[in-house]
Formats: sequence, C-alpha cells, structure tokens
Amino acid sequence: MKKFLASALAMAMVLSLAACGGDSKDKPGGSAASTPGGSSTTASNPAPAGDKVIKIGVFEPLSGDSASGGKKEYLGMQYANSETPTVEVGGETYTVQLVPADNGSSTDKAPSAAAQLVSEGVAMVLGSYGSGVSIAASDTFKEAGISAMGVTCTNPNVTAGNDHYFRICFLDNFQAQVLANFAAEKFQAKTAYCLGETGNEYDQGLIAFFEQIFTANGGKVIKDSFPNNNSDFNSYLNKAKAEGADVIFTPVSIAYAVQIVTQAQSLGITAPILGSDTLDDNMVLDAAKGTDIQLYVSTFYQEGGSPEFDQGIKEYINSNSSAKDANGGNDTIAAVTAMGYDAYYVALEAIKAAGSADPAAIKAALSGVTYTGVSGAIAFDDIGDAVRDTAYIKHSNNADGAWELETVQKG
Repeated sequence: MKKFLASALAMAMVLSLAACGGDSKDKPGGSAASTPGGSSTTASNPAPAGDKVIKIGVFEPLSGDSASGGKKEYLGMQYANSETPTVEVGGETYTVQLVPADNGSSTDKAPSAAAQLVSEGVAMVLGSYGSGVSIAASDTFKEAGISAMGVTCTNPNVTAGNDHYFRICFLDNFQAQVLANFAAEKFQAKTAYCLGETGNEYDQGLIAFFEQIFTANGGKVIKDSFPNNNSDFNSYLNKAKAEGADVIFTPVSIAYAVQIVTQAQSLGITAPILGSDTLDDNMVLDAAKGTDIQLYVSTFYQEGGSPEFDQGIKEYINSNSSAKDANGGNDTIAAVTAMGYDAYYVALEAIKAAGSADPAAIKAALSGVTYTGVSGAIAFDDIGDAVRDTAYIKHSNNADGAWELETVQKG
C-alpha cells in the first residue's frame, strides 16, 4: 500500500495545486486594531509607544470564494493573539501584532498580497486557506527570506522543492485515502461519482487521489467537471443518480457545496455526499439543516476535542458581533479556526526558539519546533510537512444543524 500511495502521489501531484478552499478560477507593525475576521489591513494589538513589536503576517482570503474559510482561520489566530499578545525574545518582551493581507481567493492577487506583507516588515507569515494562493505567493516570501507556515493548505506542492514553506495540516493524498476507505467501509460503496470544478487543481487533484485509492480497492469511479461560476448542478446530480452511485465525492469550494447540497435535496438524492475539509463550514451545515441529505466531511478538528478551547473561542465569538459575523453568524467551531489558533502558538514557539525577531533566525528555528495544540501534536518532517496521521470524519445532524463526530481515521 505504501508503494501504491507513493505512486499515486507522483501521478496526481501535477493535478493538485490548490487545497482547502479551492481557489476561485475557497511582526513590528501598525497601530490600529483590526476587526475580528475582517479584511482590514491594519495590525492587531497596538503596542504602547516605545515597546518592542514583532509582526506576524496573515496571508488569507478575506474576500472571494474562499473568504468564509479564510476569515474563520484568521479568527483562530486573533483569538490566540488576544490570549497571548506578547512573546519573550532574547530576554525581552515583544508585543505580537497580526498583519493581515487579503489574497482575494485568487492566484492572480496572491503575489501582491504577499508583497504587501513583505513591505510591512513581517517576521514570518501564517496562511493561506487555499493551496493555490500559497503556491502563487511562495516565491515572494522566498525572495524576501521569510518563512511561511500554512494552516490548512493541504496540497503536496505547497512545500515541495523549497525550504521556506511549512504547514501544520495533513495532505490531500492522505485525506483522499481516508475518504475512499471510509466510503468502502461505511457504505460498502462500489461506485463513486466524483464532481469538481473544471481547471480547479484542488478539486481535480483530490479527485485524482480518491480515484487511485478507490479503484485500487476494487471500486468504479465516474467523473464529471462543471464550469467556473456554475450554479445549476441538476444534470450532474441526476447522472449520479442514474448511474447508481453509492457515494458522491465532491471536494469543492464552500459556495459550490452549498448549491450542491441544496439541489441534491430537491432531487431526492439518497447517496451519501462525501466532502473534503472545505465542506467543514457552517454555511454548508446550514444548507443541510432540515434536509434528508447524508453529508460527511474529513477535517482537522471536531468540537469537543478541547473543552477549554471550545469554551474560550465561543465566548470570544459571542462577545463581539464582528467575530460572530466572521464565523458565519453563530458560534459553531470550525476546524480551520482551531488550526489557526494552533498555528499562532507554533509561530510563537519558533520565535522563542530563534531568540530573535530576525526572519532568517525564525525560519531556521521553525523546522525543529514541536507543539501540542488543540488539534493534536505538531511537528515537521524534513520537507516541512506536518507529521500527522489522523483525520476526523464528521457528519451533519440535519435536525439540530450541528456536526457530529463519525469516526477518527488513521493513515
């Protein structure tokens, strides 16, 4: 199986350039406080005059198709920053400021957003939700000598061939393996209908990985792609129904997922819908509420995993209307928020290990950082990828409008 997975990774790498929130085709610093989850470009946590400051760049989609995920990821960082607003560097206390730059969910806009962070003098960067934008901005960070740490960008190519990009999430080949095996074990699925956006490397990359695993297990895969900005999924869903698909795998953006779930209900689709981490969003959950749709997603965290964190982030969201808006209008905890929270603390560990605010020193220290966060133990391999072998699969409770843990899958 290991040999097979290695082969699958090599064959599908070229197809998958964007992940988690598939892109549309999902520090010394300023003094003004940014709106929780908003698109302000001013830094958080203003420091008193004369105090030492270190800036951490936040490279996220705060507008565009992936904005819902980007805002939730940023929300976790903001909560962590509110909890721990300072860091000890070489025996001195520095105020930590988060400096956001909106990459617009677009690979075209990503390099300019990255350049903005470089011009702000950030010591390192967190993000992005979306592997395509991460890859598009990678060289900008490299040329500036700044390390970047992805939070939920799951595509293998984010870290491939460079020494400056790290990540704390699992990868798409692992996620596809988990979902393909789950389909076979949970539903005894023999036929899977896979649907993604044409030209979207995240969707198509995950589908390629899924197909490799599912067919190796003896299953049959039927694939379709829909055009950019599509809003009518009836023909695709009817085809899945006519072909007798046991499961529908659609690792699409949040916006598309909402439409697919809504239209699947109107067509009386009974096959379970499987989604990747992008579908772990309360907008998708709301679309499933009150329906008969069986919705299952793979993700990084399930509410209840850390009661202390859950209580704290809920209080933070409910105490600020802007934070609640960024979270989709309620206090359901998104896995990307937990991951953003953990990423902030991993960044602090790297800064402390470096004993310096110098970006080069932080980059050198980051590879050796280990940290136990709310989402689990975090460490990096020699490529800069997280050493992770666990994914949560949860399903929508359509009566209560909440996620429920289905199982924890190991690689």
